Amino acid sequence: MAAMTEETLQKSKRVFINNIDTYSSKYIAKFLNSCLVGASLVDTDPDPENEEDTLHDGHSEIKETTFQIVGSVSNPTEEKCGYIEEAYSSGVREDLLHHLMKCDVIIYNISQHPDQIEEAQWAVLALHGEIGTFSEPKMFILVSSIMTWAMTTPADKDDPEIPFTEGHYRRRKPHPNFQDHISLEKLVVKLGKTKSSQFSTFVVASGLQYGMGEHIFHLFFKMSWLGEVPKVPIFGDGSNIVPTIHISDLAGIIQNVIDHKPGSHYIVAVDDSKNTMENIIKEVSFTLGPGTTQKVSKEDIFLQQDLTQTEIDSLFVNLRVEAPYLKENFHIQWVSEAGIIENIEQITEEYRQNRELLPTRICILGPPAVGKSTVAQMICKHYQLHHIKLKETITETLHNLESSVQVEDLEDDPSEAQEFLDTLKENMNLNGGRLDGQYVFRIMRDKLKTKPCMNQGFVLDGFPKTYEQAKELFKSDDDHEALESKCEEKIIPEFVFSLNATDVFLKNRVLNLPESLVEGTSYSPDQFLQRLARFRERNVEDGTLLNYFEDLEIHPELFEITSNDDNEYLMVTEKIYRKVGKPKNYSPNPGEGEEAERRQAEELLKKQQAQMSELQEKEEAQSRAQCWDEWNQRLEEVKRQEHELLESQTAPMRDYLMRAVVPTLTQGLIECYRTLPDDPIDFLAEYLLKNNPEA
Repeated sequence: MAAMTEETLQKSKRVFINNIDTYSSKYIAKFLNSCLVGASLVDTDPDPENEEDTLHDGHSEIKETTFQIVGSVSNPTEEKCGYIEEAYSSGVREDLLHHLMKCDVIIYNISQHPDQIEEAQWAVLALHGEIGTFSEPKMFILVSSIMTWAMTTPADKDDPEIPFTEGHYRRRKPHPNFQDHISLEKLVVKLGKTKSSQFSTFVVASGLQYGMGEHIFHLFFKMSWLGEVPKVPIFGDGSNIVPTIHISDLAGIIQNVIDHKPGSHYIVAVDDSKNTMENIIKEVSFTLGPGTTQKVSKEDIFLQQDLTQTEIDSLFVNLRVEAPYLKENFHIQWVSEAGIIENIEQITEEYRQNRELLPTRICILGPPAVGKSTVAQMICKHYQLHHIKLKETITETLHNLESSVQVEDLEDDPSEAQEFLDTLKENMNLNGGRLDGQYVFRIMRDKLKTKPCMNQGFVLDGFPKTYEQAKELFKSDDDHEALESKCEEKIIPEFVFSLNATDVFLKNRVLNLPESLVEGTSYSPDQFLQRLARFRERNVEDGTLLNYFEDLEIHPELFEITSNDDNEYLMVTEKIYRKVGKPKNYSPNPGEGEEAERRQAEELLKKQQAQMSELQEKEEAQSRAQCWDEWNQRLEEVKRQEHELLESQTAPMRDYLMRAVVPTLTQGLIECYRTLPDDPIDFLAEYLLKNNPEA
């Protein structure tokens, strides 16, 4: 790109966007960061030859200057995004106003987070109050919600299907939960009419946003992709018409507002679709998931913890809205002008790419009893993949066919399922319970092309076994001679891992298996040895199964198993994890990430509290023990002191008694014992009286 001149820098625009780390604001910021200032002022389909001259001509109208994006973040992190010049996390309004004053365009997005309404109101009032200090004109854009039209009465009561347009915006009536939204819309429009040359304001009423990973429709995309429910729910009757807009098209409309400075202060941002909620969910389910839906109670939506009240209200909106102003006045390079249903393939691909929902396809090969299934199960658990085994897949197919022909309301023709089922059973009867190769390949190919395998991925366990089988299994439907094709790329494994071991090790492993596991399987001594011999024969020629993958530049990883210890397989799977990389399975959206972090924080807090409680109990126990010891010591000391005091107080008494009483009393007792009188007390009294020394 050409060097930026001083004139170009003067035309550069600094754009502030609130909550720049959330779904809606993030993609608006990314879009604007990739746009040239003023690019929407020219024809959307310029001559490529002139385009290069325009970009490099320092005196042309459009300079090679993109918007400089700054903004506030709801969850500050140390990681810096490439499309953001500066990110602010301070909650001090004075600091925020200082940042806003340095911007040419201020965008406040309240379509996703109503908690930003109060801050947006403060911002537009604060900026309006500083008009006299502006060095350059500023623009304020409020991205609101089409829900401020939710309760608007039809323009023609006799024909309620006539759509609303921007011209009806003065008649709009909001949903009860969007009163604050419409109040802010009116304030923004009002403030922009005072000194529009210095401070212009615009309201963009956005339809329900979709695309680029999804937000409000994410629940239905997620249910469909995971395939955990047999039927995707439609809450209520689903007949409500939902006004929508692709998030990139919304960003393009905002770009046009910045470049064009339109005469209308209020702009409706919706695509051309008039889709019902039922049609949208059905299309998502068909394209991404099980292909079936089920109408459930409207109140069941409140059981979905992933949805906020704002999102629930929006999903039940019923509006026919058109935006002719966009077509007549803006140059928009539409991404999804016709709506979500007409562009569902593109939308689902965006969903997969933005959330990194890429299938992981793995094939585990090796001789019998080497531990392929053990490793495959561990991989499936780690990456949440589907374990594909030949015998189980055939059994599952037969069961599904039998179930299909018994269902009367099946959408597909049950006669086709019945015909295929009869063909398979007849072929198995002719071959002693086994199927011909053509049916095996069809069943396995159909399994690999199911939505779960296409969405999450799979681990092929021990199949195919030969070069020819692999060639037949992965061949293209369109071109039988091609090795690589669009169809092949969807089912050919990305990673191939081959386990191997010596024949002696494998034989000993099978001999040591419990009889309960061997009985009725192919691990009986005779069958196992035959299978092992066939495997060795297939892998001594040039055209081996591994050669097939090598020809496709899928280089197998080889692992030698030398021990039956679990640690051996743990080491193998750890190497496989490093080779495959991190799971490409479901990645949480920001809200789910926050929820997961919150749960982790709560668990950590509970753990810390438990540790603190345990530590506190130990300290209290130690303190009680110490106090008990001190109390016992003090008690012993008190007893000692009391004893000493008693001893000191009784010493004169003892001395007196020992000197004056005890000798005579002792003699009297001896004499009493010698005499044994009838009345010893009287005898002793007379004796003491007679023998009183003082008497």
